[in-house]
Amino acid sequence: MKRLIIVLLLVAPGLLRAQSHRVNFDAGWRFLLGDDSAAFRPDYDDSRWRVLDLPHDWSIEGRFDSANSTGQQEGGLPAGVGWYRKKFSGDYRWVEFDGVYRNSEVWINGHYLGKRPYGYTSFRYEIGPWMKKGGENVIVVRVDNSKQPNSRWYSGSGIYRHVWVEKDGGFDPWKMIITTEVLSEV
Repeated sequence: MKRLIIVLLLVAPGLLRAQSHRVNFDAGWRFLLGDDSAAFRPDYDDSRWRVLDLPHDWSIEGRFDSANSTGQQEGGLPAGVGWYRKKFSGDYRWVEFDGVYRNSEVWINGHYLGKRPYGYTSFRYEIGPWMKKGGENVIVVRVDNSKQPNSRWYSGSGIYRHVWVEKDGGFDPWKMIITTEVLSEV
């Protein structure tokens, strides 16, 4: 009986997530290396920005140089600030980032969702209340890896893991609580 319960606890979250209409959101982002304080606005002109697919690390695209602020402990690659934008349509309730290094801030249609100061953990935001159902939506991510050095090894910079959107979000894995009760000693 104990083995069955353990198997269910390990498998159930994956089954519930699969039923939530999770969609990969990696394709078709626009990117700007540099800082522009107006880039979060939905009507901002990003037509000259580079088009790319995620995951993306802008540091690894740079030149190795001991004069870069990352120093030799991080390979001497450039850091700084980068912006990502994506226009899309659809009816989504959640956006989930598997990894953004570091100090990311996220907006949907100009509404500020929040800031994540760290860079190695996944996070998600509810976007449903600010979505234009049937219209064009804009998600914007600002990544600030300018404060250097900040790691003992190469960290990279940018949205370096996958991004997902979910249509219903009926199951929130971040709020899942598992409790156990010991019925007898083995």
